[in-house]
Amino acid sequence: MADQKFTRADLETLRQWDTPTICNGLELVVPERRAVGFTVEPMVAADRKLPPIVGLARTGLIRGKEAPRGPIPSREDWYDYVAAGDLPTIALIQDIDDRPGYGAFWGEVQSTVHLHLGVAGCVTNGSFRDLDMLAPGFQIVGGRVGPSHAHVHMVQMRCDVNIFGMVAHHDDVIHSDYHGAVVIPADAVTKLPAAIDLITRREKVILDMARTPGFSAAKMREALRAAGEIH
Repeated sequence: MADQKFTRADLETLRQWDTPTICNGLELVVPERRAVGFTVEPMVAADRKLPPIVGLARTGLIRGKEAPRGPIPSREDWYDYVAAGDLPTIALIQDIDDRPGYGAFWGEVQSTVHLHLGVAGCVTNGSFRDLDMLAPGFQIVGGRVGPSHAHVHMVQMRCDVNIFGMVAHHDDVIHSDYHGAVVIPADAVTKLPAAIDLITRREKVILDMARTPGFSAAKMREALRAAGEIH
C-alpha cells in the first residue's frame, strides 16, 4: 500500500489480542470511531480455536441466487488481486443477494487456494460449507453455514463493501476472530499496543479488587478511582 505506515511485524503483533480488545484500544486511539467500523451482527467462525487474523482488505461483491446476467470478473483476476505480497491479505466479500448466503463461495477448494496464495482468511456476510474439509489454518468468519454454492459468482472486485455494518475499502487493515471484525485505521496500527497495555492495567485494578474477599460496592468505588476512566 502507498505510504505504508506499518510493517508485517506490526500486524503480526496485533494477532496476540482478540478483536474486542482491539476495539477497546481503538476507543483510546481514535475515539471518534467508537461506534463505527466493526461488524454489528452475530457471525459464525469456521474454527473458534484459530488465532485472530490481521491483514489488508481485498474486497469483492458476490451473488449466488441466480446465474450471471452479463460479464463478470474472472476467478483468475480475483486470485491475482487477493494474493498476498509484502503484507498478509484478508478476503472481504459482501454477498448482495436479497438473502445473503444463498450460495456459498467458500468451501474446500476456495479455502485451499486462498490459503496457498497467502491469504490469512475471509470475512463475509455470506455462507460457507465443507466444514470438515476446509483448509487447516484458514479462518472464515461468515454469516452462516450452507450446503450449496448455487450460482455463486463474483460481481465486482476492489470495491467498497459493507459486512454487517462494517464498511471497508481496498487496503483497509482488518482484524477478525470469532467475535466479528473491525477496521483499524492505518495511523492506529502502531499505536494500539501501548493503548491496549494502558487499558489492561486499568482493568486489572478493577478485576483484582472484584476478586478480593469482602468485595463491595464501596470497594468498587475505590477501584474505579484508582483505575481512572475505563469503558
